[in-house]
Amino acid sequence: MIVARTVEELPKRERTVTIGSFDGVHRGHRSVLETVRAVGETATVVTFWPHPRFVLGNRVELLSSLERRLELLEAEGVDETLVVEFTPAVAALEPEEFADQVLRRIGASAVVIGENFRFGRAATGDGPVLARLGFDVRLVPTLEGVSSTQIRSLLREGDVVAAAGLLGRPAEIEGVVVLGDQRGGTLGYPTANLAVPAALLVPAFGIYAGSALGHRAAMSIGVNPHYGGDERRIEPYLLDFDGDLYGQRLVVELWLRLRDERAFASEEQLIAQIARDVEATRRAIRPL
Repeated sequence: MIVARTVEELPKRERTVTIGSFDGVHRGHRSVLETVRAVGETATVVTFWPHPRFVLGNRVELLSSLERRLELLEAEGVDETLVVEFTPAVAALEPEEFADQVLRRIGASAVVIGENFRFGRAATGDGPVLARLGFDVRLVPTLEGVSSTQIRSLLREGDVVAAAGLLGRPAEIEGVVVLGDQRGGTLGYPTANLAVPAALLVPAFGIYAGSALGHRAAMSIGVNPHYGGDERRIEPYLLDFDGDLYGQRLVVELWLRLRDERAFASEEQLIAQIARDVEATRRAIRPL
């Protein structure tokens, strides 16, 4: 997939384009992308970074980093993605100005959007506006109950199975492996300590089963209450894995929330529970 950061990087030619943040690339987004691929020979996405809500002063916990978003878009068959830097100046553009400065300059002829999509200053741009401006507009019906907002709500509750149903794939958490307490190795279960970007949503504290790098993974999200911790840690243990992960970016799928985190009466009891968590992870079924 070609990734452009300026309109000049995409040679002007007739294109079928869709516009949006595509946070999480969930089932609703994928429905739009399917239409883009069906309408035109080249599927082009125009997306924004940072997320517009950040720039407009609102808090939002993202489902995926830009890097992961681009990977997911490519997996959905997108040919080109233009990443528009979202600034206060971009937020202030009238819909007609955005169309002239971005869509027309890359040769967009057909524009595919979800029926509730809005753009431009004060969200005044929509499908009818694009049609009035001369574009061949294809509106894709919204999938009932499928939204980034609803997925965030489910993940905050730890319901990764229901979240997977809306995403159309397992929920994920991503970060870079950094040095941790190195306590897991002394317990017989060496874990990776993930540093997750501050903008990304972290699901509810607890113990999860999932996978990473082709290995099943038992993961703890929380503060290590057994050791009196107060700093959030995200620590996957990759089953049957032998290698050095320090400095690597890791994307962990979350299949099932196994239990709450808690303190134990002894370290022996903690180790026995970890062993049960690992066995539960071996038996866990990928939600999709």
